[in-house]
Amino acid sequence: MKLNPAILFKAPISQSERMMQMKRTLSERIHVDFFLLFALLALTALGLIVLYSASNGDTMLVLRQVARLAIAFVVMIIVAQISPEKMRLWIPWIYLLGVILLVAVLVMGDIGKGAQRWLDLGVIRFQPSEIMKLAIPIFMAWYFADKELPPSVLDLIICAAIIAVPVLLTAKQPDLGTALMLAGTGAWVLFLAGMRWRYILLLAFLAAAAMPALWFMMHGYQRQRVLTFLNPESDPLGAGYHIIQSKIAIGSGGVFGKGWLNGTQSHLNFLPEHATDFIFAVLGEELGLVGAIVLLALVLVIMLRGLYISAQAQDTFTRLVAGSLILTFFLSVFINIGMVTGLLPVVGVPLPLFSYGGTSMVTLMASFGVLMSIHTHRRLVAK
Repeated sequence: MKLNPAILFKAPISQSERMMQMKRTLSERIHVDFFLLFALLALTALGLIVLYSASNGDTMLVLRQVARLAIAFVVMIIVAQISPEKMRLWIPWIYLLGVILLVAVLVMGDIGKGAQRWLDLGVIRFQPSEIMKLAIPIFMAWYFADKELPPSVLDLIICAAIIAVPVLLTAKQPDLGTALMLAGTGAWVLFLAGMRWRYILLLAFLAAAAMPALWFMMHGYQRQRVLTFLNPESDPLGAGYHIIQSKIAIGSGGVFGKGWLNGTQSHLNFLPEHATDFIFAVLGEELGLVGAIVLLALVLVIMLRGLYISAQAQDTFTRLVAGSLILTFFLSVFINIGMVTGLLPVVGVPLPLFSYGGTSMVTLMASFGVLMSIHTHRRLVAK
């Protein structure tokens, strides 16, 4: 009887294979997906470069942003250590806490720029509506975890209530942009859960039919934003000023841009909110089409990694959570760039990891922590 040499001797492991095994082992131990981490760091670095120029070289503002980013990354790492099984125990309470905080905003919230959206706890000032961007999709995924899919009519009614409560509370602040984002996060879960197309078309029809009623329920400035979106040149020095200046900035950048720190629209204060909602216009003016492509390429890499994690998830709960969170990230980028380029009405949605801000950044990085937890804990279970 002949012996198979492969049984007696193992094939030598190459240096590249050994490095991959070490990287995989390290990733599993500290529960960090290095591919996703490096992509986020690259996007963050580009954001800080653009923010420095958008703030006219305000070093203190950039340092505050760096501090917030550091906190956000720490939150991401901490969340990544929590297994999906442990997360499921706290999810209903997180959703309930978010709703309570939204009610507290309406009762005693801080007013800023004409809207009552913040809670000031003395030590920290934050927007509870940002927390719901994470709480809604995770709570809905928790609801669908042990149910048969596609969802039944009763499931859709219950999920509509789960979405409607925080959406209406947020719209009451008023914050229409974030309210639409919250509705979008819930819609992604329903879509990934296999919601039947006839129900999707029915909801689209009902939404279109409700537009006249929604128009009269909107505040005056919100209706003005829609009219400005349709014809910004009708009031170039008033309501249309933001979007006109934004398109001038992006268009003047051309293919290669005017050069870093050489933008005129932001540095001469023609472009409002150039460090927050309209920071993409600064990138377009100074780095041109090339800079915009680099930004979109990084977003695409993060998107593909998130969808890969969703596809590799081991159960309904983690698959729905991962898919909805990464699509919510895409929705934020899409809405911000759409409004800055004049393709969507201005609704005040920041550009993720670019716009100056705190609460939205921490919430976003917490969602990436959930993605990393799903991926790294999956590997441990699979062994």
